[in-house]
Amino acid sequence: MLAELKGMNEECGIFGVWGHPKAAQITYYGLHSLQHRGQEGTGIVVTDGLEIKTKKGEGLVSEIFTTDAIKELTGTGAIGHVRYATAGGGGYENVQPLLFRSQSGSLALAHNGNLVNAEGLKHQLEAQGSIFQTSSDTEVLAHLIRRGGYPLLKDRVKNALSMLKGAYAFLIMTETELMVALDPNGMRPLSLGKMGDAYMVASETCAFDVVGAEFVRDILPGELLIINDEGIKSEIYSFNSTTAMCTMEYIYFSRPDSNINGINVHTARKILGKRLAAEVPIEADVVTGVPDSSISAAIGYAEASGIPYELGLIKNRYVGRTFIQPSQSLREQGVKMKLSPVRGVVEGKRVIMVDDSIVRGTTSRRIVTMLKEAGATEVHVVISSPPIKNPCFYGIDTSTKEELIASDKSVEEIRELIGADSLTFLSVEGVLEAIGRDIDGETRGQCLACFTGKYPTEIYPQELETSAKC
Repeated sequence: MLAELKGMNEECGIFGVWGHPKAAQITYYGLHSLQHRGQEGTGIVVTDGLEIKTKKGEGLVSEIFTTDAIKELTGTGAIGHVRYATAGGGGYENVQPLLFRSQSGSLALAHNGNLVNAEGLKHQLEAQGSIFQTSSDTEVLAHLIRRGGYPLLKDRVKNALSMLKGAYAFLIMTETELMVALDPNGMRPLSLGKMGDAYMVASETCAFDVVGAEFVRDILPGELLIINDEGIKSEIYSFNSTTAMCTMEYIYFSRPDSNINGINVHTARKILGKRLAAEVPIEADVVTGVPDSSISAAIGYAEASGIPYELGLIKNRYVGRTFIQPSQSLREQGVKMKLSPVRGVVEGKRVIMVDDSIVRGTTSRRIVTMLKEAGATEVHVVISSPPIKNPCFYGIDTSTKEELIASDKSVEEIRELIGADSLTFLSVEGVLEAIGRDIDGETRGQCLACFTGKYPTEIYPQELETSAKC
């Protein structure tokens, strides 16, 4: 479902280039392909080996990076960022990459994820004299690096990373090198690509396809890559690595043409739909998906059930960011602006509506109402994920239980609230099988905390209320 309507948003996406004469232009296209991960702010930092330049702003990639702006960003190394602004985390100063200048050189940071111990570290650093310029948890890493106490930058970076807890994929760039780091649980996707002699790093592999780069491999949990004009070097900064990739990346966040840990997102979503059909046999006339992330699951459900798939809902692609609003009343109005039922498809039909998740439930209620107003005789809602009962502290803006309808309501109560004739969620086992993981009572490399309440790291909820993600 549309992220801005549902209230579930992944915080950001990152892209980096090293060793290409048009690094900024490539980063522009890479960020454009990651625009779905954040629409509120974007930035690019570029180096020519001697000087670092930056351009950033609040808006879409195409709005901030005009032809003239890109021409000014000359250099062979670049990092870029797209961002979704959470409550308290907006404003120009929080748009990334963050750039810090000093007499010893410049340091630029781009971050995807959320540090759950950021506030505690920030208090310690302020007590030691650090002055913070933003409310972003990303800035904590810069101060830790500066105070690292080691002569080599890579050792200061490794020491700083060892103090962080939570989910993070970092790009760290100086005038002469690019460093890439993934948290010890590998909770956010991050991949390495190559174009000729140039290296690329991206939150999703779809960015490599857009710029014409070749996928090399996924970044490993607890790995630090150091890329400069001499080549690339890999070091492990954490040997306590246990993979816990965010399951919602497969279900909702990532583009269907991306691959995560060797698993194609579209294929995984189709299998989610097929598992739904096996777990939830329903008599109906048509299957439809809520655009865009649910389409793959709906196709899978239709294939497995033998019920024809139809375009019962159409997305209006010409409504701008004006309708990305924080209030629930405007969010519901946004449903009407962005989604329309196809009366010729649903009228007089029993409809199976496939969606990827239910967060607050208000958007689902509105869509069910629209389908029935268009003449659907029955609307059966099937969700290609388990109920989201627990908040996420790792870079998704569902940080309180109060936001989650499934946290205190049964499936039947949710069904009544959204007005569906039936409501079924996919089982946890079905999710794990769909994304190619073994079960045996283990999560097997997946973070399922929003479904099960079992978090892969320590959490500090008292700190998270004031910290700005990304």
